[in-house]
Amino acid sequence: MKVKHELPPIYNEHSEVLILGSLPSVKSREEKFYYAHPKNRFWKTLSAIFEEEIGNTIEEKKEFLYRNHIALFDVIKSCEIENSSDTSIKNVVPNNLKTIIKQSQIKFIFTTGRKAYDLYQKYCFPKTKIEAIYLPSTSPANCPKNIETTLVDSYQQIKEKINEKEE
Repeated sequence: MKVKHELPPIYNEHSEVLILGSLPSVKSREEKFYYAHPKNRFWKTLSAIFEEEIGNTIEEKKEFLYRNHIALFDVIKSCEIENSSDTSIKNVVPNNLKTIIKQSQIKFIFTTGRKAYDLYQKYCFPKTKIEAIYLPSTSPANCPKNIETTLVDSYQQIKEKINEKEE
């Protein structure tokens, strides 16, 4: 099924770190916000590394991102995909990241999951020239990753990069 990315990027002029997924899941597209599946561990993981409650509303999540200088978007503008399966992605048209980078202070880019990383390397890196840092997927399909250990340990790099800029 052909899917077009319809969620706007979340960022402001103070964003220093850009986190990129591949494409919003079916549930995220329905809810019209990123990482909306209740079993996705993205928001729980960020809450753990920043040691603060994020809240459940879209507005609270946006405020958290802005407060912590985080931008959020996806690599894919459109593609063919079966349900929410990254392994089924074909015929990719990438998002243009130029505006986000130009209108912010993005110095670090993280990708959530192998597919997002591979697609970023193929389509976006040649234009941005900013190396991406791979992070494991927080998707419920990626069950072996334990939120208390692997995800939090890996995602801790986000906070470290932001703190690095403040020193």
